[in-house]
Amino acid sequence: MLIKRKSGIEIPSSEITSESLYKTRRQFIRGAGAIAAGSIMAACRPERVPPESAAAPTAAPATGGETVAESEVVQVASAQTDELGDPWNSFEDITSYNNYYEFTTDKEGVKGLSQNFKTDPWSIEVTGMVNNPGTFGMEDLLSKYDQEERVYRLRCVEAWSMVIPWQGFQLSKLLKEVDPTSNAKYVRFETLADPEQMPGLSSPWYNWPYVEGLTVEEAMHDLTLMATGIYGQSLLPQNGAPVRLVVPWKYGFKSIKSIVKIELTDEQPTSLWMAAAPNEYGFYSNVNPDVPHPRWSQASERRIGEFSRRETLKFNGYEEQVAHLYDGLDLRENF
Repeated sequence: MLIKRKSGIEIPSSEITSESLYKTRRQFIRGAGAIAAGSIMAACRPERVPPESAAAPTAAPATGGETVAESEVVQVASAQTDELGDPWNSFEDITSYNNYYEFTTDKEGVKGLSQNFKTDPWSIEVTGMVNNPGTFGMEDLLSKYDQEERVYRLRCVEAWSMVIPWQGFQLSKLLKEVDPTSNAKYVRFETLADPEQMPGLSSPWYNWPYVEGLTVEEAMHDLTLMATGIYGQSLLPQNGAPVRLVVPWKYGFKSIKSIVKIELTDEQPTSLWMAAAPNEYGFYSNVNPDVPHPRWSQASERRIGEFSRRETLKFNGYEEQVAHLYDGLDLRENF
């Protein structure tokens, strides 16, 4: 895997794992038996926060008969922070506290219900106002575009958060290949809707399939990621396998999972949550502590695995990188 180093504003160097450390960490994860499942999805409903995860083993056997020394394990643990110094959430946290409404509204039930979800073969159809429409198989996405590792904070609209190490590629690379026309203003995303695999689709409360949208400028931003992996391995079904969107300065429900269609359009898409509760969910959905949800404050959040609350950062801490996208826009009216 190519580990991209800092080339501009898009990601601080402290968020990039070195190749040697990455390999050591993968050995540690394998040796520790960190095999689990779960996902973080969008538009969250309030539920209890799980207890703090148990500490990881201090040493573990690696592949190929090697052994990861305790000092290397300590190095891995100490390196697992974002650019603000906040530690990554554990693999267990990230894969066991999830929203994926196509399976269930029960965060703790997603893991079990999604285990037999079929992600191979898989393709994404890109259509609409583009000069080069096409269908891209997962093998294309993995071979065409260098897979980078990025550590992002995820802030749920429910006021809980995580720090997550993703792997993937910038969405802008795919969009440049299909070449949007000058009339394209928005990007519409659509999730697979398969009732045979996704029991949650029987719910009458939502207009399936799950749909989300961004402006073209948001979609082309260097921070916007198409995630294909997490914690050094391929995405698990409950994480949105095999490919999902990650937009770190927006509430988590914007980061749509298991994408099968992308359309460039001149009309603002109506997302699933906008259709379900337009008074509660807007198109932009930028993390903003100054704009409360109609039913709760967004001024603070609870990091999964912690018991105290912390102040919410505007744009989830990415204000310097993305605030210019909204110059002249009233963020209270355009929530």
